[in-house]
Amino acid sequence: MTARILVVDDIPANVKLLEARLLAEYFEVLTAEDGARALAICAGAQVDLILLDIMMPGMDGFEVCERLKSDPRTAHIPVIMVTALDQPADRVRGLKAGADDFLTKPVNDLQLISRVKSLLRLKTLSDELRMRNETARNFGIEDLLRVGDGRADETGHVLLVDGRANSQERIIRALKPIAQVMAMSDPQAALFEAAERPFELVIVNSNFDDYDPLRLCSQLRSLERTRFLPVLLVTEQGADEMIVRALDLGVNDYIVRPIDPNELVARCLTQIRRKRYNDRLRASVQHTIELAVTDALTGLNNRRYLDNHLKILFDRSLARGRPLSVLITDIDRFKHVNDTHGHDAGDEVLKEFAARIRSTVRGADLACRYGGEEFVVVMPDTPAEVAAAVAERLRASVENMPVKLREGGVALNITASFGISCRLETVETPEQLMKQADLALYEAKRAGRNRVVASAA
Repeated sequence: MTARILVVDDIPANVKLLEARLLAEYFEVLTAEDGARALAICAGAQVDLILLDIMMPGMDGFEVCERLKSDPRTAHIPVIMVTALDQPADRVRGLKAGADDFLTKPVNDLQLISRVKSLLRLKTLSDELRMRNETARNFGIEDLLRVGDGRADETGHVLLVDGRANSQERIIRALKPIAQVMAMSDPQAALFEAAERPFELVIVNSNFDDYDPLRLCSQLRSLERTRFLPVLLVTEQGADEMIVRALDLGVNDYIVRPIDPNELVARCLTQIRRKRYNDRLRASVQHTIELAVTDALTGLNNRRYLDNHLKILFDRSLARGRPLSVLITDIDRFKHVNDTHGHDAGDEVLKEFAARIRSTVRGADLACRYGGEEFVVVMPDTPAEVAAAVAERLRASVENMPVKLREGGVALNITASFGISCRLETVETPEQLMKQADLALYEAKRAGRNRVVASAA
């Protein structure tokens, strides 16, 4: 996992210590000695996560965090407050300012790296939604994508999984002003409820005598219906190993016993707000983008979407120094299918071809119908050799599985040709990347079709 992390602290020794720990994990590190400099860096450079000291001269960390979270350009950046303050009131104030978590000095190495990686994974998901939202704005349909800011103005719906009745009562009482809480003591029954009902947060208490609570956390992340459901773990003071493992599994947050009611409320509100925001954004993007930029026949994105979103992916690849590959494929002799069997048969072939593309590529890849019988797949963080392997797998699936037409039961043997290009230092624009893939496709056609050719440029 690579990312750019900003460390903000007015004490050089603290900065050097955190910088060394992060560099050892191959993160890129930026530093700032005060709040004003931190805000300037965030305004002018891509930052993926901020480690923010509180006690600084001039503008303290609380004010810096409030300013970051009130600016739409930086509100999405996760903030971890790193401070010598260890009182619950300080954590509550930080959470209300918008901080995603707290680490107390001296910082535990395992918790630092695990928390950083956990928040970066969440940011990756949110970034994808935000990029698609940005693409929608480019189409002039931003009015359809007004999703609100995710504020928890309505009562939340929380599932509490806790093995002890007295603990359940205390947590329910603390959350009564903000949420309706369903408490359960059977983890497996709770997993079923989480999958079937519209909860906005699951709180898992680790106080079970004969059950590993991390098993439930893992199951919640594995199920499709609960994959994006926030999970908050309640654990003992000093249970570092459990906290690290939980964050690696995808648990969103944790709180240690004895629970401070104000901190519990603040952390729950943060997770509920984030869940509502992402749900609204995801739903709006899905429904409105599908109407505007989906190919009606195949269900893939259309060329209009590709032309806009490719630039966003290209710019991100350039900024992060990560590979970006493009695959262009064309059904061989498709005109013969239409001329021989009719356009309805041709449509069936196109739909089946699109289905095989969808089943072959990853969820992070962008698959589009470019026009006619030509399709494009954009693969972020993918070098040319991996893209070529994906193309070869798709080519073989097309060649080895005839398309059966609904009428007449005719099985059509079809093949496809593929051109691959990858962003290199010599490629300066998305148009150049597409042109190289198109030339590679032309070479595949010229060399006899039914093959994969990678651009040498």
